[in-house]
Amino acid sequence: MAAPELVSVKHDGDGVEILILRHPPVNALSTGVLDALDHQLDEVEKDPQSRCVVLTGDGQYFSAGADLKEVATLGLEDAPRVVARGQNLFSRVEAFPHPVVAAINGLALGGGLELALACDLRVAGDSAKLGAPETVYGLMPAYGGTQRLPRLVGPAKAREMIFTGSLLSAADAHRIGLVNRTVPAGQELRAARDLAHTIAQRAPKAVRAAKRAMLEGRDRSLAEGLAIESQVFQKEVLPSQDLTEGLAAFIERRPPKFKGV
Repeated sequence: MAAPELVSVKHDGDGVEILILRHPPVNALSTGVLDALDHQLDEVEKDPQSRCVVLTGDGQYFSAGADLKEVATLGLEDAPRVVARGQNLFSRVEAFPHPVVAAINGLALGGGLELALACDLRVAGDSAKLGAPETVYGLMPAYGGTQRLPRLVGPAKAREMIFTGSLLSAADAHRIGLVNRTVPAGQELRAARDLAHTIAQRAPKAVRAAKRAMLEGRDRSLAEGLAIESQVFQKEVLPSQDLTEGLAAFIERRPPKFKGV
């Protein structure tokens, strides 16, 4: 019998790829799931038609975090390797060439929250719960949560979430900027797909360039960030055929047909 597919991919048209975590019952992030996600990102990145990624969990949950049963079997000597694996993969998600939209259903806890934090945008069902409960189990966020969460919601709120391990409702997560939007429960994937298709209709080279400029300039001074923005604009956007097509479409009053070149 073939091994179960821990992360599947669905082609949604227009260059939108949906990656689905499939590790019931709570889509725990075992090493197998991390490896499968890495592999599917390879496949999406190699596809020249890909323009945007939606990441979600199968069933009732986005992901309840690390596979604690697996963690309990690991020796102390394994911890640095496991932490590095998760950090490297989530950093890859963050720096992925195409925008990544998280469709958060049910729970996004611990490593599941950290995975969502690595995405560019987050859409949550209004019954979702988000949190960093690692301290409840004698752990701490170690897949990037101590760094990405404060940058997104501010240091004070991040400290409160991490120190207490308390969970947030989707409404509270939206209020503090942890998620971009909330929708009725069960509609989060549809809303994330709609958002991804909107992004996919924009000029791919311009979207990728803007993402790279924002990421590379995030921790720099304003002057350094402006220099990065100017360099990316001149090297990646100005020479693109997409720019020529976009301007022509504007003048001719027609929808543009971007090719990502």
